[in-house]
Amino acid sequence: MTDGQGTFWEHLDELRAVILRSLCVVLVLAVVAFCLKDSLFAVVLAPRSSDFFVYRLMHAEPFSLHLMNTGLTEQFMTHMRVAVYAGLLFGLPYVLCQLMRFVSPGLYQSERKVAVRVVVASYVMFAVGTLVCYFVIFPLTVRFLGTYQVSPDVDNMLTLQSYVDTLISMNLVMGVVFELPVVCAILSRMGFINRRLMRYYRRHALVAILVVAAVITPTTDVFTLLVVALPIWLLYEGSMLVVKV
Repeated sequence: MTDGQGTFWEHLDELRAVILRSLCVVLVLAVVAFCLKDSLFAVVLAPRSSDFFVYRLMHAEPFSLHLMNTGLTEQFMTHMRVAVYAGLLFGLPYVLCQLMRFVSPGLYQSERKVAVRVVVASYVMFAVGTLVCYFVIFPLTVRFLGTYQVSPDVDNMLTLQSYVDTLISMNLVMGVVFELPVVCAILSRMGFINRRLMRYYRRHALVAILVVAAVITPTTDVFTLLVVALPIWLLYEGSMLVVKV
């Protein structure tokens, strides 16, 4: 670990070591996830069945979506993609810790405390965003779109790749979107925004949220748009409380 007084090349070597250690940890976790195939996909595929506890809480009508594979290598590549995502998700705390150790020698003591709070809050909010997506947004989206039929004569045939890509993309997007309170807190501390300003532009923010939800929604139906927009709107309201504090 450098003491903040090293040369440029010494810092560069340390940064390279941080990156290599982080990649190794993520890779090891990805390999572990890859080996735990049954458990991994039991979690990934759970929202496609009415046995998922969220549907039981909603007292939803029984349903089940049949996923099919259309490519020779699709299942294996999907398995690898999900394992890498799991390794990145669970390895992210270590990566952030390593980055904080790298930059902390160049910060003042007060700055280190603020940086640690920001990093911890960012990861917590990202994790909350992925959980909200997995337990609320994605199941509602899957149930509505997966069972929607224009006619009883037309059956839905979903591919594994489509299902997994939608799950991962929505999880990543909602994880990033849930960083809104952290970003607002930083901007407020820097003096760029305040609660009065956010209240004044509340209607403008609602329109912007609908536009953002329409962009990040993987489908074009109004139901999914509203399901995605509602948590973002609640985040905006919560961000005003954070800014006030």
